[in-house]
Amino acid sequence: MSYWLVIHIIGVVLLVGNIVTAAFWKVRADLQNNPVVIHSAVKNVMLADYVFTLPGIALITVSGIIMAVRSGMPMSGLSWLTVSLILFAISGILWLAVLIPLQRSMIRHSAHSVEQKAVTEGYRRASRYWAVFGIVSTLLPVVILYLMITRTL
Repeated sequence: MSYWLVIHIIGVVLLVGNIVTAAFWKVRADLQNNPVVIHSAVKNVMLADYVFTLPGIALITVSGIIMAVRSGMPMSGLSWLTVSLILFAISGILWLAVLIPLQRSMIRHSAHSVEQKAVTEGYRRASRYWAVFGIVSTLLPVVILYLMITRTL
């Protein structure tokens, strides 16, 4: 196994592992309906994105480009690689443009919930949007993982 493939797999584990695990802990916190627990969870989801998701994205991107160039893979036309790149870009745009702002909103609203001693409607609304866009943004890397493993399309 090549060095770049190992780096690529580590990046995938960091990215996919974090997005699935972060969603799990946030949902568990929401089910407790405790503003203090929710506030802690949403702050840690944001922290985990910086600690795990960003490095995962960087490792995947750099190693993927290097491996594609070294193997002479065409970057045009419809292939598992180009579809994967498009899905990766869409997932990244959703994360940057929608999920990160929603996470900041959830942190603000959950802090207000702690002050109010009850989960506010503002938090619930931001959390619902985060869940919808988070599911989409999480399924895209899972599809990419499938395409990369099977190399079909």
